[in-house]
Amino acid sequence: MDGGAGEETIRARARATVRRREPGIALSHKRPTLFRVGRGGPRCHPDSRLSNEHAADSNSARISVVNDCSDPVSDDNARHPGGKQSVHEPFTKAYFRAGAAILATKSSPAEAELSGELLLRHYGLKGAMRVLSSEVECTTEVTLLNGDQLILKTSARPEGRDSFRFQVEALAGLEGAIGFAAPRIVRTADAMLMFEEHEICGYLQTRLSGAPLHQANPTPEILYRVGRALGRLSLALEPLNLSAMHRPVLWHVGCWSNLMELEEHLPSGPVAASVRLAMNNYVELIEPQLSDVAWQVTHNDPSPFNTLLTDGGIAFIDFGDGCWGPRIQDLAIAASHFVTDPSLALGGAEHLIAGYASVIPLRPLEAKLLVGLIKARQSALILINYWRADLFPAEAAYIKKNVGRAEHGLSILSALGAGDAERAVRRALP
Repeated sequence: MDGGAGEETIRARARATVRRREPGIALSHKRPTLFRVGRGGPRCHPDSRLSNEHAADSNSARISVVNDCSDPVSDDNARHPGGKQSVHEPFTKAYFRAGAAILATKSSPAEAELSGELLLRHYGLKGAMRVLSSEVECTTEVTLLNGDQLILKTSARPEGRDSFRFQVEALAGLEGAIGFAAPRIVRTADAMLMFEEHEICGYLQTRLSGAPLHQANPTPEILYRVGRALGRLSLALEPLNLSAMHRPVLWHVGCWSNLMELEEHLPSGPVAASVRLAMNNYVELIEPQLSDVAWQVTHNDPSPFNTLLTDGGIAFIDFGDGCWGPRIQDLAIAASHFVTDPSLALGGAEHLIAGYASVIPLRPLEAKLLVGLIKARQSALILINYWRADLFPAEAAYIKKNVGRAEHGLSILSALGAGDAERAVRRALP
């Protein structure tokens, strides 16, 4: 399709895109009304107990953690037979607006103030608390009296319950997996995966030591190792059937066909033009074929900020955007952050793709769709983060931490026609 009629049609439609507006969620910084998702839907009460053991000594490094949980509780949405799903169901306009509402609401400062009290009440632990940057929930680093460090996540928002339900079951389900590392759940004094009170819920996990990938020199060897670890993560997540895996997540591919509603927040110029073209390409050529690729539980955000280089290998953290999606989506997301070298067809992401494919060989359709998915993910990141930076200008630097990388990567991949892109992926495969 290089330079052919199909691509020219997409370019014409991109130039003619008309943004539609519907009531219900603030998409403009001019009138930023913030919404909360309603309380309807299941409340989470994870009760998959494995042991009654709990370390009561707040100074002990021998913390009770989940050791063996591969049978997490299912939610009401059954898995789609054969690992396939129509991208349009249940990803409706309402799903998009619910996902947008979540990211248009800030966490309450009161949550951080309660962290020490919650830690003592539910875990019998004391320590120094330091609030970390986080998109939605309140994330607190806990340093125990003996120097050990943990991460406490809390949320006073109704939708936080479903998100935490997914996260704790995902982390529990990864216990014992090989080829990568992930945080482990610290059980409550009642041997639960998470705690719930009337207005707040949360969970405690181990804190992994290591260098975030964005601070490292991403050599070809490192990227290959990251790709292999990501493939191992996909294999470990594949059999899991988790609670709330169909909850609204704005970063889900099912929302992407609606993201151009945020276009007015983009700066004018080549970035906006590239985003428009990539998203129209996604809607016209990529999305209709996603029902034919394998779907499973995915991390959905294996970015350089959520990937660590540890003494024990590659580690993945922050499963807050995880959901049921195309398996290849995690590869597209990870690769999208390493399109950096204009002299290479895929900008250097070839090495990560090769590592992943050495564990999970890409099917022909996956190889065909991969670059289109990468460009759409880069565009989604640009759209969502410019929108959120307008909503929360005081936090713009943190919100846009990955935007420059996405813009640069998109500019490199935009030079590829569809045929050239597929051939570049195939050349990268082992």
